[in-house]
Amino acid sequence: MIDQNPFVEEASLDDHELVAQIRAGSREALETLIKRHQSWIYNIAQRMVYVPEDAEDITQEILIKVMTKLSTFEGRSSFRTWLYRIVANHVLNMKRSRAEEREWTFERYSEGLHRAPDAELPDSHSVPVDVKLLVEEARISCTSGMLLCLDREQRLIYILGEILGVTDKVGAELLEISRDNFRQKLTRARRDLHHFMQNQCGLIDKANPCRCAKKTRAFMNAGYVNPDNLLFAQDHVRRVRDVAKKTCDDMESLDAAYAEIHRDHPFLEPPDIVSSVRNLLNSPDFKSIIDLH
Repeated sequence: MIDQNPFVEEASLDDHELVAQIRAGSREALETLIKRHQSWIYNIAQRMVYVPEDAEDITQEILIKVMTKLSTFEGRSSFRTWLYRIVANHVLNMKRSRAEEREWTFERYSEGLHRAPDAELPDSHSVPVDVKLLVEEARISCTSGMLLCLDREQRLIYILGEILGVTDKVGAELLEISRDNFRQKLTRARRDLHHFMQNQCGLIDKANPCRCAKKTRAFMNAGYVNPDNLLFAQDHVRRVRDVAKKTCDDMESLDAAYAEIHRDHPFLEPPDIVSSVRNLLNSPDFKSIIDLH
């Protein structure tokens, strides 16, 4: 369950109270803190690396890093800033993910889409899920893959500023850059991605030939859409736009239309990461692991 959006302009003071309780030895407070932030960390990680399983591993790595560094939090900044600086540094410096090893560029991505033949959708009786879900999976898979064509810094800034609606003030704090620099980097990332989509994607320009329904069978044949294991599409989902309200209203309508394609993606709930962390908490070395005293 999502407790609150950590990226609103004013950071929550509740996190500071939880940290105080954790330092007093409260495992319950630590679990509460993890539950509050794990979905947001997981959704950043998933959009950075595409594969949900890889995002789960990255989220666990980040949470363990946070636990081991809690004693270094001095309260000079908000806990939100401290935590998501760890997240940002981790995803910018981690080893290359499986998806990144494909070394996608917008040119290569475009060539791949052109090579994927248009085809009719499979017969509804030949697949184990609703055909509409397959088309949705193809749509989300394709538009998520586009993010991999951005370099890591651009990708992270686009995820924060355009998808999660982080303001330039908050974004600058998290990345330790100026507000002007954050806006400039976001503009460049937006320009590169939108230029590709405008010339390729039928979701934006109806004159473009690429259609999700026409590419779905090709994506299935290539293994990007697995009817037996849908990564993104579900019957009932919470959308990013519903949990991360846009706080900027100065975007042009066309930019907002591009952003909405990614904000219409599901806000993914991570697997039960807390249970894994609980096992760590229950280990004999708990206090030395998080080094609170």
